[in-house]
Amino acid sequence: MGHLITVATSLNQWALDFEGNLERILESIRIAKERGATLRVGPELEITGYGCLDHFLEGDTCLHSWEVLAKILESEETEGILCDIGMPVVHKNVIYNCRVIIYNRQILHIRPKMWMANNGNYRELRYFTPWQKHRQVEDHYLPRIIHAVSGQTKVPFGDAVVSTVDTCIGVELCEELFTPASPHILMGLDGVEIFTNSSGSHHELRKLYTRIELIKEATLKLGGIYLYANQQGCDGDRLYYDGCAMIVVNGKVIAQGSQFSLNDVEVVTATVDLEDVRSHRAISSRSMQAAGAERYNRIEVDFALSAGKFDSVRDIEELVANDWEPKYHKPEEEIALGPACWMWDYLRRSRTQGYFLPLSGGIDSCATATIAFSMCRLVAEAAQRGDQHVIADARRIAGEPEDSIWLPTDPRDLANRIFHTCYMGTENSSVDTRKRAKELAEAIGSYHTDLNMDSIVTAVRNLFALVTGVNPQFRAHGGSNAENLALQNIQARLRMVLSYLFAQLLPWVRGRNGGLLVLGSANVDESLRGYFTKYDCSSADINPIGAISKVDLKKFIAYARDAFELPVLQGFLDAVPTAELEPITDTYVQADEADMGMTYDELSVFGRLRKVDKCGPYSMFTKLAHQWGSFLSPLQIAEKVKHFFFEYARNRHKMTTLTPSYHAEQYSPDDNRFDLRPFLYPSRFPWQFRKIDQVAASLPDRSSVHPAEAKAKME
Repeated sequence: MGHLITVATSLNQWALDFEGNLERILESIRIAKERGATLRVGPELEITGYGCLDHFLEGDTCLHSWEVLAKILESEETEGILCDIGMPVVHKNVIYNCRVIIYNRQILHIRPKMWMANNGNYRELRYFTPWQKHRQVEDHYLPRIIHAVSGQTKVPFGDAVVSTVDTCIGVELCEELFTPASPHILMGLDGVEIFTNSSGSHHELRKLYTRIELIKEATLKLGGIYLYANQQGCDGDRLYYDGCAMIVVNGKVIAQGSQFSLNDVEVVTATVDLEDVRSHRAISSRSMQAAGAERYNRIEVDFALSAGKFDSVRDIEELVANDWEPKYHKPEEEIALGPACWMWDYLRRSRTQGYFLPLSGGIDSCATATIAFSMCRLVAEAAQRGDQHVIADARRIAGEPEDSIWLPTDPRDLANRIFHTCYMGTENSSVDTRKRAKELAEAIGSYHTDLNMDSIVTAVRNLFALVTGVNPQFRAHGGSNAENLALQNIQARLRMVLSYLFAQLLPWVRGRNGGLLVLGSANVDESLRGYFTKYDCSSADINPIGAISKVDLKKFIAYARDAFELPVLQGFLDAVPTAELEPITDTYVQADEADMGMTYDELSVFGRLRKVDKCGPYSMFTKLAHQWGSFLSPLQIAEKVKHFFFEYARNRHKMTTLTPSYHAEQYSPDDNRFDLRPFLYPSRFPWQFRKIDQVAASLPDRSSVHPAEAKAKME
């Protein structure tokens, strides 16, 4: 047997963009053929885009999918290459998530997904039904539009494999890889040598390692060639699909695509030898299991994927590059790249003219601004490589005329055209935050404005006094907690109103058309705790840091300081986080952690235990009594847990209006579909808290280390 060139792709598909999705699919097939490939695998549901959500329930979505598939079948690009295409298919009035295997204008097989992703951000069972007749096939009768192209009336539908002249191919669909009894096991024992996995897997910090290990493990014991294709980009919601298409042989990654990219089409190729699979499988124990394996239906095609054994020689560059390890980004690099790519997709596809950010001088808005600058850097790098799609998008967004020759090769020049920042100060703002905001804007090149909004705040206070006859005061001036909080919220909410005013009119001020998207800057820990004003600057169009912890944001800023050559960022790292909504006095300066009654480090721990480890108040206490028992007493731990759950519960209603945020963290409190909870709680949890108090009182105090010392050791 000979060698064959295989292809896995990452496509930046967009939900319901049938025309654009078709163009990207055909482009990937064209590139695959140029590189000599005989098998092309695309991402999950690539014809429709993965994120269609309830649109999958509409008949139009399936109809247009068949129309696109007809275009693919009749295209010359698909001649002489076996293609694995993803789309929804209605079989016997049931909607399935399917792979359609085609060759030379013929549909060979339709393989429905058998195990659905239905946790976290995934709700596949809402739209699709899993195929439950394992290793069985039925006839699927094709629509007339396909019959007109292929001449076929019916094709096999179900759980089968495709047998070529020289090998056997089996399909495994995204979540099926993650299940304990993955289909590749039985398929491999029945002689399948090439596994295709078409995925719609989104980015999450530190997630890629798990995905790659599962793919490697799939063929390490079993032997085989594993082709992993994934969507890449923002296809219409909070998720960024992080590509990283790869080819794995016998547990070793031999080709890997980018995780973050502005490319619409990325094709990963590798030359593999089928004999390597067969020699890897020549083990007695594997052979005994294979001899008794249940049989799959085989759909035969008169086509060989491989060339003759001596028809080609290996390129020297491929030999040199063969001994390498999978590429992983550090979390701070992931923050720099993932949200930046997502923001670019959102900006160009929304056809708006840029972004507007209220820049407070604090680390959160600083992080958002730095991610926007990272976006500009990525665009500039793509322009320097001559990426015409990126150049055309940048010119349109920047308001350039159609005959413009301007190139977005300078990230600061691009930022000045499409990124707008504004410092909205009051009498409670400090000189330091105003200075930091100005210096950061100058460093990244944003179009910056600076204003004092005291006159508006005073007008609102005067209106309230006129209507009610009383004048609320800050706590520092003798006011109550209710007055103090209300006066803080006035400032915060007015900043939101001003943000949208400036976002609508700044392009007009600069002689341009259109409007700007407003960026939010609330991090995941503050959202979890509810430490923000409802309908303040956290209310925006999108939020690139809404699912990123304060701890990770600080690491990102430290990384960007050096990687982006922005020494100004050190000042943000050194500053104490503060909302600056209360008057500064000789004895009081507002600080976030003091206001919250807990540290950001503690919030990250609470967040992971609540969401990832599925802990309620009592189970969280029992875990932390063990983890923190060396430096806190059981009673202290009990108070911290109860305080967190009380604040979380009484502020949960704020999550219902949370700005759509880039999904990056496992413990995101996003109420839209990731973290589904009530928003009216018995926030004092009398039953749960009473049990915590009883157990805490009975436990001995084993703390022997000061909390500050313990923190230093753990860092």
